[in-house]
Amino acid sequence: MSGQFLLDWAALAISLFIAILLVWLGLTVLFNAERRSWGVLLAVGGLLAGAAFFVSHSIVLSLGAASLIRAFNFWWHVGWAPLIAAPYAWYLLMLWYSGYWEAPQSHLHRRQRLWLWLSVGGTLLVAGVLLLANPLPGLPGNSGLQIERQPFLGSVPLLSLVYPPYILLCIGLALDALLRPAPSRRVMGDLARRRARPWLTATSLVLLVVSLLVGAIILWLLQMARQTSDISSLIYSNATTLSILDLILAALLMGASWLLGQAIVSYEIFTGKTLPRRGFIQQWRSAMALAGALSLAASTTITAQVPAIFGVIAILLVAAFSYAWFGWQSFNERENSIRQLRPFVTSQRLFDSLLTSTPSNQPHLDLMAPFSALCRDVLGARQATLLPLGALAALGGAPLRYPPDSPDRLPTPGRLLAQLSSPHMTGLPLDPHLYDGAIWAAPLWSERGLIGILFLGEKQDGGFYSQEEIEIARASGERLADIQASAEIARRLIVLQRQRMAESQVLDQQTRRILHDEVLPRLHAALLELSSEPEGSAKVTQTLASAHRQIANLLHDLPKATSPEVARLGLIPALQEIVNNELKNAFDEVTWEIATDLEQRARGLAPLSAEVIYYAGREALRNAARHARPPESNEPLRLRVRAVWQDGLQIEIEDNGVGLGENRPGRDRSDRTGSGQGLTLHSTLMAVVGGSLELESTPGVATRVRLKLPQENNHA
Repeated sequence: MSGQFLLDWAALAISLFIAILLVWLGLTVLFNAERRSWGVLLAVGGLLAGAAFFVSHSIVLSLGAASLIRAFNFWWHVGWAPLIAAPYAWYLLMLWYSGYWEAPQSHLHRRQRLWLWLSVGGTLLVAGVLLLANPLPGLPGNSGLQIERQPFLGSVPLLSLVYPPYILLCIGLALDALLRPAPSRRVMGDLARRRARPWLTATSLVLLVVSLLVGAIILWLLQMARQTSDISSLIYSNATTLSILDLILAALLMGASWLLGQAIVSYEIFTGKTLPRRGFIQQWRSAMALAGALSLAASTTITAQVPAIFGVIAILLVAAFSYAWFGWQSFNERENSIRQLRPFVTSQRLFDSLLTSTPSNQPHLDLMAPFSALCRDVLGARQATLLPLGALAALGGAPLRYPPDSPDRLPTPGRLLAQLSSPHMTGLPLDPHLYDGAIWAAPLWSERGLIGILFLGEKQDGGFYSQEEIEIARASGERLADIQASAEIARRLIVLQRQRMAESQVLDQQTRRILHDEVLPRLHAALLELSSEPEGSAKVTQTLASAHRQIANLLHDLPKATSPEVARLGLIPALQEIVNNELKNAFDEVTWEIATDLEQRARGLAPLSAEVIYYAGREALRNAARHARPPESNEPLRLRVRAVWQDGLQIEIEDNGVGLGENRPGRDRSDRTGSGQGLTLHSTLMAVVGGSLELESTPGVATRVRLKLPQENNHA
């Protein structure tokens, strides 16, 4: 130590700060690593080795110059080990992180293969010069330096000619691997590398400056050692200069530790996690605050030579304050999370909305408030779109957009559907130019399969979505989609039931009126005429015939209770009869792909389920016949009907017509002409019997209606 309070206090505080920080980073990477591969162990070992070095450095600083002189021979020789190993270890670590061993056929592997062996040779050369040529000053006692055995090239030590090129080789190759890495197998790995690249590049440059500066200091010490053999006079005469240089090196290494820590906590560069976690950054900040407070307290106690009890008390108070502070932060973060999620747990008043609405004021569930709260407050997204798919889209689920006034454009799922194959997938990164500004697609799943996709744009702060944020987004999106579908199906059922009740009431009143006002008086008149005028039998017969016709017409107007086509022919033959008779001129080509045992299995369906799926299929066929053919086009219209039994009945009706065009998902083509409730009503009825109706359409290519009826609870 130099004897100058501020200089010694700052050097010791920085040394302790780096030691605490590197221990935290090393253990954090070790405990949070997805797989403890050799690359992870190398990173952990390097961080903990750095922490051990600064612990030793702090001990040396705290003991003073006298202790340094007594142990100079030991520290002089041992100190060279990390100086030689650190650049090569950093190069290996950057090679591993850049995917050198994961992609043997990549440009990185071919480009770096020869240089890797050259770096091995360089490391062995420097180590050989260190061990065999013994270029370091030895101390036979405790007072003198022996440099006459040191190899020099002219007046320049040999080690000073070998070490700088070795440093430039390792750091330069590490920078090359960072700037041009191999393709990543990790989800969002390439994007994470691009985001983390500035931090790791800056870390590499700082390490380069430190290594070259250390080499220059070693060269300067060797030159000074040629002028004197007294170690104590060499150290004491240059104590201030050595302390300043030590402080500069420590400050640079503190900067390198901070840069590396930012890359680790912001982008999970060594842990292998798919996405960074939101709490990681807060823990990193808390760790830096605690390390700073502890290092300042310990450095002040040691440098000012405060009695040990006061130093221990100060450190304990700092620890107690930090614990209370972190606890307050934890509770505050939990309250903020609860406040952000409150829109999702509060009642949507769906029950009151459905029961108090009138036919002229249909219930409408506003989900924009919770969706906006999710995107704005929880995720911090600039834009987002929740796109229902499958059965939910067929139920009429409208896409949700944030901001609400964003352009009326929808990202096209396209080939994403084939990649979203598992509920365990967090999502997929997207090219914003291909998906209207969306950079991430989070799949939404239910027991029925994929029910939607949540497209997320960039974050407002330009950062990454964390693992917790994506999980919250998926859970909230699935709940919103489910609420929207449930509200829609409930609304349709209530509307349908009210319509049926109104029709039943009108029909009942009409029946009573006709029977009371028309049929009964005629029957009574006929009876009177039969009793008074036997010869008027012709007139009586005419009266009875008229009453008979009225009763027959009344019965004809009553709704049918059965589906005679399905009962008489069977489900698939009944659909084929529609195509062959009613729609025989609608299609140029019809292909039926029917499993051999399907009809036998279908006859075991419950009558209500068979009737519902029959009418839904008939509606899909009629829609294709009426609206699929492109106007003024000579292209043949083809229809394909596929029916299989896979854990239940599945029917696909596909045409190569115009598709849905600009219509939103879930709106069938019959809605455009106002010809009825169309597939939206049948999707509701399919849901009632436990099935689903899914609608997929690619404008100008094809439209596919998929009817699914699970095996359970659908047999007679």
